[in-house]
Amino acid sequence: MKHAIALGLALILAAPVAARAADARYPDWPCQQVKVPTLSPAAFWTGPSIDKVGNAWENDPDINDLAQRIAARRTPLKVAEKEVKGFIAGTKAEKKNKATLLFAGVFSILDGQRSQVMAGIERFSHRQQDLRDQLRTDLTKLRAHQDKPNPDPKEIDKLGQQVAWDTRVFDDRRQTIGYVCDVPTEIEHRLFSLARTIQQSLN
Repeated sequence: MKHAIALGLALILAAPVAARAADARYPDWPCQQVKVPTLSPAAFWTGPSIDKVGNAWENDPDINDLAQRIAARRTPLKVAEKEVKGFIAGTKAEKKNKATLLFAGVFSILDGQRSQVMAGIERFSHRQQDLRDQLRTDLTKLRAHQDKPNPDPKEIDKLGQQVAWDTRVFDDRRQTIGYVCDVPTEIEHRLFSLARTIQQSLN
């Protein structure tokens, strides 16, 4: 019991340190990676502008299907790159049109996935904050019961078990966040690789 209380206190006290290590501009962002809220196509693509493409890529069944397939992280990059090279063919104008639409589709899909992941990370951060606050409250109650002249063993045991459980949940979550924080970066790397392949196919 005492070990659980000590661990709970250690986790609660450590949490603000982690918060200070994050980007101060985004207090709800728990990752060590710098938060970049939105992506710009220009950061990945120097080919024809996609500003006026809109959702045109969705209206082309072949482009739509290929964009969805190569954007999926379950598709190995080498396989995706091979499909791109085989698809972007024809006259110079045809290749330009295919490449522009395909990049627009891939960017839209991966940018959307990244936004969803980042929103999930921030929801996770809020849950951790709520759990940390609950732990602090329960620990205060537990200490108060322990300090009573005639403490109730049953109530102390009940609170102690709750503290131990919440501490375990808090710690388990804390250990997994590092893996989740890597996902936006992995998506960006995939987008960069696909954009480069699509662009090279124009040559």
